[in-house]
Amino acid sequence: MTTRHSLNTLVRAVPSPIAAASALTSPSRPDRIEDPVIARMQRVRTALGLVAMAWLLLAYPLREGREDFVLGKLEELLIGCCIVVVAGVVGVSLFIFSARAPLGRMYAGRIGGPLSALGAVPLGAGVVWLTVAALGGDIVSTADVGPHDFTFGLFGHTVGTLISGLVIALLFIAAGLACAAVLVAAVCFTLAAAVTGLNSCFRTGDVHELLPALLSPLLVWSLFGLQLFDDADVAAPPLVIYAFSLGGPLSVSALSLWEVRRLRTRYGMTLRSVLGR
Repeated sequence: MTTRHSLNTLVRAVPSPIAAASALTSPSRPDRIEDPVIARMQRVRTALGLVAMAWLLLAYPLREGREDFVLGKLEELLIGCCIVVVAGVVGVSLFIFSARAPLGRMYAGRIGGPLSALGAVPLGAGVVWLTVAALGGDIVSTADVGPHDFTFGLFGHTVGTLISGLVIALLFIAAGLACAAVLVAAVCFTLAAAVTGLNSCFRTGDVHELLPALLSPLLVWSLFGLQLFDDADVAAPPLVIYAFSLGGPLSVSALSLWEVRRLRTRYGMTLRSVLGR
C-alpha cells in the first residue's frame, strides 16, 4: 500500500506537458502588475476568435483536405512565433538601450523570463525529433544489438541466445512504448508552448507590462499581410473572408490600445516614464 501510494504521489507530482509549457511561457515576474480586467478581456477576445473560427469551419467547406488545413495552421503558428521572436528581441533591446539608468539595467535583469519562453519551443521540437528518430530505429535498432547470450552459457548456447533475444525484444518494446509516450507529451508541450508563447508575446511582459500590448498588433497585422497572398481556408464569399480576416487584427489592435490607455490612466505607465525620459 505504501509503495502504491508513493507511486501515485510521484505521478501527481510530475507536471502535465501543457502545464509545464504554460509555466515556461506565461509571464510570472513577482512584482508585475496584473490587471484582472485586462486579463478577462484578453480571454474573451480569444474565446470569440475561437468561436468565429469554429463557425466558419462549420458553415463553409474546406478548400483543401483536413491534413492540408492542419499543416497550414501549424505553418501559421510557426511563422507567428518567428515574427514575435524577432519583434520581441527588437522591442526588448530598444527598452534596454533606450531607457536611462538605472531602468536599462533593471530591464536587462528581467530577460530570463523571455529567454526561457524562447527556449521552450525548440526544446519541445528537439525532443519530438529525438523520439521520432528513436522510434524509427535511427538511433539504435535490433540489428545493431545482434545475437547475444546473456545467460553465459548456463542453458546452453542455443537456449541462452533464444532467451537473450526474447529479453532484448521485450526491452525494445518497453523502450518503444516509453518513446511513444514521450513523443505525445513532447508534441503537446511544443504546441502549448507555441500557443501560450504567442498569447504572451513570449513573456515580454516580464520585462515591462507595455511590451505585449505594443507587440501584439504587429503580430496580427503581419499575419494578415501574409494571408493576403494565400487562398482562403474555406470556400466562403469574399465579404465573409475579408470580414473574418480583418476581425482579428482590428480586435487585437483595439484591445491593445485600450490596454495601453488603461495602464496609463490606472497605473501611470507611459512610454516616456518607462524609458525614464
